[in-house]
Amino acid sequence: MSSPNFIDHVRLYLRAGKGGAGLIHFMRAKFVPKGGPDGGDGGRGGNIILRGDKQRSTLLHLRYRKCIAATDGQPGGDARKTGASGSDIILDVPLGTVAKNADSGEVLMEVLEHKKKYILMQGGKGGWGNAHFTTPTHQAPRIAYPGEPGSQNWIVLELKLLADVGLVGLPNAGKSTLLSVVSAAKPRIDSYPFTTLTPNLGVVSYKEDHSFVMADIPGIIEGAASGKGLGTRFLRHIERNAVLVFMISSESDNISTIYGMLLKELEEHNPLLLEKPRILAISKIDLLDKETRASFLKTLPKGIPHICISSSTSEGIGHLKDGIWQLLTYNDHL
Repeated sequence: MSSPNFIDHVRLYLRAGKGGAGLIHFMRAKFVPKGGPDGGDGGRGGNIILRGDKQRSTLLHLRYRKCIAATDGQPGGDARKTGASGSDIILDVPLGTVAKNADSGEVLMEVLEHKKKYILMQGGKGGWGNAHFTTPTHQAPRIAYPGEPGSQNWIVLELKLLADVGLVGLPNAGKSTLLSVVSAAKPRIDSYPFTTLTPNLGVVSYKEDHSFVMADIPGIIEGAASGKGLGTRFLRHIERNAVLVFMISSESDNISTIYGMLLKELEEHNPLLLEKPRILAISKIDLLDKETRASFLKTLPKGIPHICISSSTSEGIGHLKDGIWQLLTYNDHL
């Protein structure tokens, strides 16, 4: 998922169809010149529906569809015939898509199941025909209801990746390299910051045919929660990760300070992120000799398990997988 076409946020104007009008009509036949009312009801307006699609990984297909409208219901017919309903519009979206009111930010629904349909905009009900209004004292009503309008509004669709493990760290911390080593994912890797501009997903194989999904989130910098750098554009993807792996390079001047800054940015974005199980991975450990390592390890932050790794030599990679799996299985049993 390293494509530049990765789109995880779209704003759309959606309008469900209006219900069809009820009909005022009286039965007429050769031997029934003054039959009773038989006006049918109008058909309902078409709904706008979100449908989960596990094969999709981006909202790119909706990027240029700014206004989407379902068709209206048809008017009722004679002989109490109900008008045809408007056609529904089904929008296939990736699992993890959240629909929000564009103005208030209210979450309307979350799409989490494959092929499950979620009605986002309800079509209007069809109006009653005059057949509904007959009473013993009023047997020839000339009353029918118009159809109700369908729901309409500006909607924001946001994608929050569904991954077991999220890699959190500064730009150029080695997250993409790690993902490329432990999975079949092929993210872009270079030696300068902000190489990763879109999230990348990879399936990591583990013992006894087990596996878990790992997400490489674009680098976080100080002030990201307030919109600096890539801002909150990708912080939301971390919200769905079961376990967070904080990756900090062994080349860093002060790992504890960087770890504290990353925690602060996550807390400002969503305090619930601090409740997730986490582990600290010190990357590029192969760049340090034994003496430097010994003094270096004394400066690591307290209260979080750490594992030193090297994607180049594979040192510590197996231990990191073990640590992640333990946190995942422990989290599953909570």
